[in-house]
Amino acid sequence: MTEQRQQGFDTLQIHGGAEPDPATGARQTPIYQTTSYVFRDADHAARLFGLEEVGYIYSRLTNPTVNALQGRMAALEGGAGAVCCSSGHAAQILALFPLMQPGCNIVASTRLYGGTVTQFSQSLKRFGWSATFVDTDDLGAVEAAIDENTRAIFCESIANPGGYITDLDAMARIADKAGLPLIVDNTTATPYLCRPIEHGATLVVHSMTKYLTGNGTVTGGCVVDSGKFDWTASDKFPSLSQPEPAYHGLTFAEAFGPLGFTFHSIAVGLRDLGMTLNPQAAHYTLLGIETLSLRMDKHCANALRVAEWLEKHPAVERVSYAGLPSSPYAERMARICPRGASSIFTFALKGGYDACVRFVDSLELFSHVANLGDTRSLVIHSASTTHRQLTEAQQKAAGADPNVVRLSIGIEDADDLIADLDQALAAAG
Repeated sequence: MTEQRQQGFDTLQIHGGAEPDPATGARQTPIYQTTSYVFRDADHAARLFGLEEVGYIYSRLTNPTVNALQGRMAALEGGAGAVCCSSGHAAQILALFPLMQPGCNIVASTRLYGGTVTQFSQSLKRFGWSATFVDTDDLGAVEAAIDENTRAIFCESIANPGGYITDLDAMARIADKAGLPLIVDNTTATPYLCRPIEHGATLVVHSMTKYLTGNGTVTGGCVVDSGKFDWTASDKFPSLSQPEPAYHGLTFAEAFGPLGFTFHSIAVGLRDLGMTLNPQAAHYTLLGIETLSLRMDKHCANALRVAEWLEKHPAVERVSYAGLPSSPYAERMARICPRGASSIFTFALKGGYDACVRFVDSLELFSHVANLGDTRSLVIHSASTTHRQLTEAQQKAAGADPNVVRLSIGIEDADDLIADLDQALAAAG
């Protein structure tokens, strides 16, 4: 037999995880709007509930539309399996759930989306978990933060909002040395610009709400499992390496091999946490992914033009975009994200906080919303919104200083975007 050829990204974003509907021949993946599924007989039902056979039981756990999306996400990221859920925040909890016990901690980058910092620093405490935040450019500090109760290292490939690019290869080496999984939020980069598993990541999480769907219609999250981590190498991950009482002593890592984490996240995580992705949201996301590479190329090209223009504007103090030749992360971008630095970046205004507010209020084409990764260009003042709950020191560490504005550049005509920015900067004084 000849070895199967690896399909290209543009092919996988259309065909990955989906076949024509076996019942009707429908070419587009149907929306299976159902809560439950008829079992063939009592033995079939028992085998499904005992995880002895793969199939559909109840849509909190599995659904054919969602399953197609999971297959596509795994294919695009180069993972063994994927689990989709209701939001990016849900995906982060779903990723940690099989790894953590009360008293355990994670080591997390200081350069994270503000909502993630709040989730990790505040809400994780309710589970008896904790997070230690470190500057991931200080590799010594990352290693020093790891202790006997650490169960994962967490970072973003391209950080929101500042566009900082993490050295994933270096982070993976630290994680491997400590026997820990590396979890990478790849929302800003998407698998088109960065494939963290190829740089040593164990798990990849996404807010599919952003670039993957691309049209600002639904929320969704995803956890992609590389299938490469040995959960049985230590006693740190008993949920995966030890018998599960709810399934008559089945051990997920042994029973499902590279898919142990994926099956646990469905059979236990979705079963008990209930972070279900609805099939209509999965359908919209599948449609969005079909044009992901085309959109990301335009996003990146527009972002570079706008960033270059802003860098020369007299009212602008600095621009933080890894795609600029002047960026301290330009070399890292070429290695981690060779196709581009995405289209989210920040810039600081010399006029400070008040000038930022006037600037945002004066924009006409840009939409002032708490979202990113849309086909439309978006703007937000992070310090007063998405990062408002953080301390001033946390805001600064995340690149969300009071005089900083975040842009998410869409796929409109770049000249029109620049014209809108120009008039708003003039209005801001």
